[in-house]
Formats: sequence, C-alpha cells, structure tokens
Amino acid sequence: MKTTTRLLDLTAAMVLLVYAGLSPPIVSGDPGRRVSMTLVRGAAALGAFCLDGSLPAYHLDRGFGAGSDNWLLQFEGGGWCNDVPSCRDRSKTHRGSTRFMTKTAVFTGILSNNASLNPDFYNWNKVRLRYCDGASFAGDTQVGNGTSMLYFRGQRIWNAIILDLLPKGLAKADKALLTGCSAGGLSTFLHCDNFTSYLPKTADVKCMSDAGFFLDAIDVASNRTMRHFYNQLVSLQGVQKNLDPNCTRAFYPEPSLCFFPQYALRFIKTPMFILNSAYDVFQFHHGLVPPSADPTGRWNRCKLNVTACNPHQLDALQGFRTDMLGALMNFFRNSTRGGMFINSCFDHCQSALQETWLSPTSPRIHNMTIANTVGDWYFGRGEDVKEIDCPYPCDKTCHNLIPASTTDSLAPNAPDRKSLGTGSQVFQNDLIS
Repeated sequence: MKTTTRLLDLTAAMVLLVYAGLSPPIVSGDPGRRVSMTLVRGAAALGAFCLDGSLPAYHLDRGFGAGSDNWLLQFEGGGWCNDVPSCRDRSKTHRGSTRFMTKTAVFTGILSNNASLNPDFYNWNKVRLRYCDGASFAGDTQVGNGTSMLYFRGQRIWNAIILDLLPKGLAKADKALLTGCSAGGLSTFLHCDNFTSYLPKTADVKCMSDAGFFLDAIDVASNRTMRHFYNQLVSLQGVQKNLDPNCTRAFYPEPSLCFFPQYALRFIKTPMFILNSAYDVFQFHHGLVPPSADPTGRWNRCKLNVTACNPHQLDALQGFRTDMLGALMNFFRNSTRGGMFINSCFDHCQSALQETWLSPTSPRIHNMTIANTVGDWYFGRGEDVKEIDCPYPCDKTCHNLIPASTTDSLAPNAPDRKSLGTGSQVFQNDLIS
C-alpha cells in the first residue's frame, strides 16, 4: 500500500501539471500573460513554510478599470503526499519548495486579462497561489529527525498569503471568487468559508472548484484507495484541526472523511460552483482503477483510449458517473445559490486552459461553455445554473478523450515506473522544467 500511495502522490502532481501547469495551447493565438512571483516575506514570522522551509509565494496580476476592486484567487494544484518519504521527495521539487519553482506563471483561461477570452473576470485582480505543502493548504505540523525538517504548514501558508494580500486591496474587495484546480479545487472546498471571513461583509464572495470533487470511491478491486490515502495524509500533516468542526462532529469517529468534498459540502455556507467531469481522468486512473487494483494491466488499453474499453469496463465508468451524481444530488436539488457544470469529457481541470474555458472548440452543455455558465452563476444571470451532461458517448463537444499525456507515468527514478503505461516523456520534461 505504501508504494501505491507514493504513486498516487507523484502521478497526481503530474496529471495536474500536464493540464494546468504547462503553458497551454491558446487556440486564439494569444500566448497568455506572464506574471512574476511574489515571495511572502512575512510568512516566516507566522511559521508558514513550504515543505523544505522555503517561503511561500503567489503571482498577482493587478486588476484595472471596473474590475479594480474585484479579486479572483486560484489555488494551484499538484497532488498530495501522505508519508514522510514521499513528502521528503516532494520537498526537493517545485511541488514542495519555491526554490525550484519557475519565477513566472502563464495566466490563461479564467486568469486571462483578455476580454474576448475571459469576458466576466478579465479585468479583476487575479492571484495564483503556489502549492508547496502537499495537503491542499490544510496541514499544520512538522516532523524532523534532528538533521532535517519537513514543514506541513499549508494552513499557515494560506493565512500568510491572505494577510499579505489584504493591504494590497483585498481588504476592500467588492467582488471575490476563490477557485482552484485538482488538489487546488479541493482546497477551495476546505477554505471557502474562511475566505469569506477575511473580506468585507458587503463583498459578494463565491467559490468555484475545478476538478476538485474527489469521491470516496470504491475501486475495481473493492478497496477504498482514496479513503486510505486521505486518512494517512490527514494524520501525517495535522489536517484534522483545520477541517470544518461541524463536519468532523457529524462524521465522528472518522473526521478525515471531511477532507472529501462530498461530505464537507453541506456545511459550506458560501455560494459554491462545482466544475467537474463525471469521468475525471485523474479519478478514473487513481480512484476507480489505481495501479494497485489492476496489477495485471487489464485496464491499460481502456485508460489510454476509452473507445478500447470493453463492456464491463464501460459499466464501471458509468457506475463511477452514477456515484458522482448521487454524491451531488442533494446539492443539485436543494442549493439555491450553488451552480454546477458536470460534463462527460474525459478531462481533468478545465478552467485554467483557454481551449476548455472559452474557445470555438470548448466543451458545451446545452450550447453553454464553461465560462458562460460560471459567469451566469456568479453574476446571477440565470435562475438555476446547474448543468449536467448526458452520459458518454453522447457529448460531441468533447474533443480530447483521454489524451496520451494523461496515462499513468512517473518521474524517471520513481518506483514501479515500468509497470505504468506510456506518455512518460511528457511528465519527465515537466518535472525538470
């Protein structure tokens, strides 16, 4: 199981990086805007450190015109680590240290400052929060052996970044949207109400999770791989004390269940929008069919190309979609201020990429793009902005069914790499970039 969890950590980071960490192809020809990194100099006084003890960071692109008092904060994603060896490995990469991060970030999709590519949020102050703690900005402890230290300080990093942004204008926000992708999408659920508490009572504050609705799924071997992984993560990184106390009381004696959005969602008071694929590629590969559940590789061809799935495998995928919609049903029926865009594309993270956020070829439900749907929800342009796609394979707007770059693959020296599919060069290049 330890090998499986280390694989989950590494592949989570790399699947996300392919989707959201690279400079994506901009179908409009717009290369995106490069935004410089800001180190949080006051973080040390708060004990807010990345895994290796380096200072946390963010990228801020200033708003202008009518958007000068509006703020959009995006949590960066990149998997998790749940044991000391995997966290130590992570601390030596750009997922655990600002020392190894690129000093600029490309802002596209929901972060674009181009009105034609991001009509509702283009002129807002936009912030990308760099991810370097391995627990969705939620841990607060440390471990050491006398010669080295690992800092699990995600919660303090979140607080330090907010405190750094408040005097830069966030304290006077008129409108605000907290968002994030993958592990950052999970962060959005965990910190949504806390974000609201920092802002003026008159501010219009909402949250939007992209590919962060991780299910407490039973995998194809009848195990709960994700639950076991999150249990270890919550314990190692001291996350429990930062979970919603109303949720942890409700799920006692298993408080770590509140790390799953499906259990935490009903306790969130701030309006929430959930953007997710019902066939999320990361969850398909690591929640439904983790490597530990498929030791003989029977699912390899299906993972590479959904058209190669046999009837039994398609039934499992449709069952995963049914489980996701079931976990969302109470929200769908009863949330009066919430929004949804649950499509049937085999994808992971769709708001940060221009081609999926808003482009001539972006996914649609009822002819509505993701950008249009999120904008209508945020600004109240529709009475009930909740879109659920028909099941695969009916959606013809999905132009990227399981790209080769999303297959299971690890860094060059990671364990069990030979057993995990193809597409490794893409991930290797990104790891060292």
